[in-house]
Amino acid sequence: MKVLSIVGARPNFVKIAPLHRAFSQHHEITSKIVHTGQHYDPVMSGIFFDQLNLPKPDFCLNVAAGTPIQQIAQIMMEFEKVMLIEKPDLVLVVGDVNSTLACTLVSVKMNVPVAHVEAGLRSGDRSMPEEINRILTDAVSDHLFVTEQDAVDNLLSENVPATRIHFAGNVMIDSLAYYKEAIQNASILKTLELNAGSYVLMTMHRPSNVDGREGLERVLKIIKRLALLKTVIFPIHPRTWKNMGVYGLKNEFENIKNLKILEPQGYLEFLNLTKNASLVVTDSGGIQEETTYLNVPCITLRENTERPVTVKEGTNYLLKNADEESVALVTAEIFAGNCKIGQIPEGWDGKAAERIVAILREKYINSYVCDK
Repeated sequence: MKVLSIVGARPNFVKIAPLHRAFSQHHEITSKIVHTGQHYDPVMSGIFFDQLNLPKPDFCLNVAAGTPIQQIAQIMMEFEKVMLIEKPDLVLVVGDVNSTLACTLVSVKMNVPVAHVEAGLRSGDRSMPEEINRILTDAVSDHLFVTEQDAVDNLLSENVPATRIHFAGNVMIDSLAYYKEAIQNASILKTLELNAGSYVLMTMHRPSNVDGREGLERVLKIIKRLALLKTVIFPIHPRTWKNMGVYGLKNEFENIKNLKILEPQGYLEFLNLTKNASLVVTDSGGIQEETTYLNVPCITLRENTERPVTVKEGTNYLLKNADEESVALVTAEIFAGNCKIGQIPEGWDGKAAERIVAILREKYINSYVCDK
C-alpha cells in the first residue's frame, strides 16, 4: 500500500508527523510526504520538519506565493505530475488549507481514494476560505476522520453516509503528547527572561483581524489593555507584520510598554510558551485545541469557531465582536481564578494516528488479502 501524505502549512506538519510515524510501523505500507510549498519560509516550515523529526519530503512542489486561486491552480498542476509518477493507492490530506483542497481535487479526478483527517469541522461562515476548503474536501473524500462529535453531526446533516465517517480523535494532540518532555525542556522562557504565569500569549493571523486597518487597530487596543496587566508575548505571523507596515502601525505596536514582538517560533518553543502562559489570546483554530488539552485559558477573537468542543468542554472563550472592554472583562474573571474547569475531549489521548492507520490497513490491506 502506497500513501502520499500532503503538507503545505505549519498545522499540517504537526498532524502528519504522528501519521507518518504510525504508517512507518508497518512494513507493508510505503508512506511518502509531498510538500506543496504553501508555507515556504524557513521559520514557517523548515524548523517544524526538524523538530517533529519528519524526513525530508519525497516531493517538494515549490509553489510560489500568489492569490489563493493561483496557489490552488499551481498546486493542482504540480501534484498531477507526482501522481502520474507514484500512482499511489491513497492520498491523505489534513486540515483545511489550500493544499488540502487542491490535492484532493487532483486525486479524485484521477480516481485515487482520499482520506481527510480532521474532517467535518464547520464554522458556519462561508466567507472564511478554510470553510469552503473543508466543505469541498469532505464532499468528495472517501474516508472522513473526525476529532469530535459535532463533526460527525455536521457530516450526517450534509447527507454523508455514516460508513465514510470515523471518529478517530485528534492527531494534533498526538504530537503534543509525544513531544511533551521536549516541550517542557524548551528554553524559550529563560531566553526571554519570563516566569511561568507571568505573561499573556497572543497570536493573530486571520484576515478579519489583520488584513485591514480596522482589525489591526482593534488588536492594538486589546494588546494595550492586556499589557497594563501582564507582559504580552506576540510571535507574529509574516502577513500580520507586513500589514502593520502597510497601514503604518508598526511603530504603535512596537512602542507598547510590556509588549514583546517575536518572530514565528518553532513547535517546541511555541508550545512551551502556551503551556506556561496565564492566558492565550488568539484567532487560531489549532491553538484552541492545544490550550484545551493543556488546560490553559484561551480567548478566541472570532465570530465563530469550527471547534465548538473547545468551548463546550475545554478552556476556550469565544468572544464575538470583541473589543478591548469585552476582552478585559473576561481576562479579569480568569485572573481572579474564575476560569473554566476544562476537560480533555474524547479521543484526544495521543493515539488518534494509530486508530486511523488501523482503519486504513483494514480497508486496503486486510480486506485485499481476504479477497485473494
